[in-house]
Amino acid sequence: MICSHLDRRRFLYASAGAAAGLLIGRRQDARAYERREELAAGDGALIAITLDLEMSAQYPRRDMTEWNYAKGNLDEATKQYAVDAARTAKQAGGLIHFFCVGRVLEQPNVDWLKQIAADGHPVGNHTYDHVYLLAKTPVECQFRFQRAPWLVEGKTVEQVLRENIRLTTIALKERAGIDVRGFRTPGGFADGLSGRPDLHQMLLDQGFAWVSSKYPRHATGEPKSEPTAAVYDDIVAQQQAAQPFVYPSGLIEVPMSPISDVNAFRSNFWKRAWFLEAIRRSVEWAIDTGGVFDFLAHPSCLVVEDPQFEAIQLICELVKKAGKRAAVVDLDTIARRAALQAPSEAR
Repeated sequence: MICSHLDRRRFLYASAGAAAGLLIGRRQDARAYERREELAAGDGALIAITLDLEMSAQYPRRDMTEWNYAKGNLDEATKQYAVDAARTAKQAGGLIHFFCVGRVLEQPNVDWLKQIAADGHPVGNHTYDHVYLLAKTPVECQFRFQRAPWLVEGKTVEQVLRENIRLTTIALKERAGIDVRGFRTPGGFADGLSGRPDLHQMLLDQGFAWVSSKYPRHATGEPKSEPTAAVYDDIVAQQQAAQPFVYPSGLIEVPMSPISDVNAFRSNFWKRAWFLEAIRRSVEWAIDTGGVFDFLAHPSCLVVEDPQFEAIQLICELVKKAGKRAAVVDLDTIARRAALQAPSEAR
């Protein structure tokens, strides 16, 4: 084929542009890595905003429970909220670490998720079907398997869990071009994954250096009643139990900080102002102590309870006001600090 000079010039320009883009991307990745290392090695507060991409029972209406069987069937309002939340955080100088249920990748269009990742927000693995890692039997792993037990017939719990995690990593890469960034268990456990070296090994085998599984017990007060000073004080006190650490296996734990949106709104019928007050006090505790705060929420819940992104804006404003004493970071950075601060024998 004979190419014209113009075609050749266009080809050279395009090739040069692609090479430059790749170089810029690598430089940006290197700068991001250096920045994470700097923050991890520092003594300022590390504040994370994390959103789990799944549907939540009782939303958008209190009589909706079918989502328990189809956690990855995100509705349009939830997806749009995730996109807008990511933009809101970025405009405020922050970022969001998302955790995606794998079945989301079966939907006809995942451009919204690709855009979130392209804008620099990390996306982690949240299992394919939103499975319960502490299940004793295969059908206990998920409501879907209780309704359709043949889906896990002949499998062990370990096989169900391992496949659920593996498939999500594959789906994120093949459907959306996303390299998975960390793992969060569906549901949080008061003791995290303590005493479960088998689960530690399962995650380590699949390339995960850290897990987000611990959610400390805390007071919530009477449902539908304004939290008392004692409730707020207990939520703040439990932030100490939500600090990252390293398990004996070497797996790093990055806990979720109380109070979550589902716990506040769905379980206890809090008003938004009460939720924001608990967040404010907890973030201020982290800033004052140089600690970690990992905000846990769900777009499927917040789209109803906090449609104007007040929680995200509040967190970013508090961090901005703190100056060099705090930063909004991803969970990779928090995990890195835990690794750096761990005793040498635990590294």
